[in-house]
Amino acid sequence: MKLPVCSASAIVVLLLSASVSHAQTDVFRGALIYPVSSAPIENGVLVVDNGMITALGSDGSVEIPKGATAHDVSGKVLIPGMVDTHSHIGSPQGGDSSAPLAPETRSLDAIDIFSDAFWRARAGGITTLNVMPGSLHLMSGQTTYLKLRDGGRRIEDWLFCTDAINDVCGSMKMANGTNSIKDKPFPGTRSRSAALQRALFVEGQNYLEKLARNDEDQPPSRDLRLEAIAQVLAGERRVQFHSHRHNDILTVLRLAREFDLDPVIQHGTDAWKVAGELAEANIPVSLTFIESPGGKEEALGWNMRAGVILAEAGVDVSFNTDDYILDSRRMLRYGALNVRYGMTPARALEALTLAGARALRLDDRVGSLETGKDADFVVLSGDPFSTYTKVLETWVEGRRIFDRADPEHEKYALGGFDVYNANSLHSHEVGGTR
Repeated sequence: MKLPVCSASAIVVLLLSASVSHAQTDVFRGALIYPVSSAPIENGVLVVDNGMITALGSDGSVEIPKGATAHDVSGKVLIPGMVDTHSHIGSPQGGDSSAPLAPETRSLDAIDIFSDAFWRARAGGITTLNVMPGSLHLMSGQTTYLKLRDGGRRIEDWLFCTDAINDVCGSMKMANGTNSIKDKPFPGTRSRSAALQRALFVEGQNYLEKLARNDEDQPPSRDLRLEAIAQVLAGERRVQFHSHRHNDILTVLRLAREFDLDPVIQHGTDAWKVAGELAEANIPVSLTFIESPGGKEEALGWNMRAGVILAEAGVDVSFNTDDYILDSRRMLRYGALNVRYGMTPARALEALTLAGARALRLDDRVGSLETGKDADFVVLSGDPFSTYTKVLETWVEGRRIFDRADPEHEKYALGGFDVYNANSLHSHEVGGTR
């Protein structure tokens, strides 16, 4: 098939048109803005250019660029896009039943970005996700940091990293406790679980020593398992550690001290019992707020004031959905529940946004509304923690990816847990609207 020939001038026009379209400037005026990293701004102005925040302040203090597209958000509330530090949407997968430790497996090789579950996240105001394989392994594999960008047909379109093969595109998922205590080859006790994890890290240390020797005559054979462990030991890949009980959490602290790990406690049901130890070790907690205590044995020690106790002790607390366990559309609710039990609204909002970004080491780009950061934000109908407030719009990098006024989008906010049908939005397009 022969393609039509374009003149050089036509190509220049096309390129310039694309550049102008992509570089559109938007101005949002009149809302109460919660930057999170600074004080709230009444009657605020947010300027977005080429996917980035270029100005922020009260009306009259910010220069409005000529030709900018104006958005009247008077009476509304703007917050940063929320960061979910623990999600399983998109059907991520990790290790199989052949071994309890599978650091070489990558969730990004399994995630289905066409899954309707991502629309639940958009409808909930979530813009950044840490998508993790499950917790049935001591080490179930590599997590994936996703940005829910407009459009996208490949997982590469949503990654924070540039090179999906060679870059570090997420954390390492680890676990202890009852989930991973099973029949052989899995461990049968907590003690054996910790021993297997320690042994793998020792292997990783030996691998790093071989690499450091740089023996050109006998270079170490490439080992995908130990490459991933080496990234953890070198501090390039953070550990997201599924851990509920206080004694399991203290095991994580010992592993962290011995191997100089940089873990985040995920779930942390009993973390409030060892809040002082976590604060002293400077280890953050990504809390899964249990609305109905009971069920799982490890969750019997739950305290509805867990987040408050941790925050008051100086622990950097974030919240997560663990979706499909909790619903991504209810992310704001978990902040509201913590406010009910004594957390300040400012700290609760930080736990939904900037604290989560810190837990993923992405706070230089997301988690707060600041000049130079990605233009990821949510337009709310009212106070973030009011039961009457709705997510009206969700924006990622200056593109609107959820609009409640669009009936095709609204059904993902209002429908049942599974809103998919053959004529659903995701069956013919992925992404949002301008």
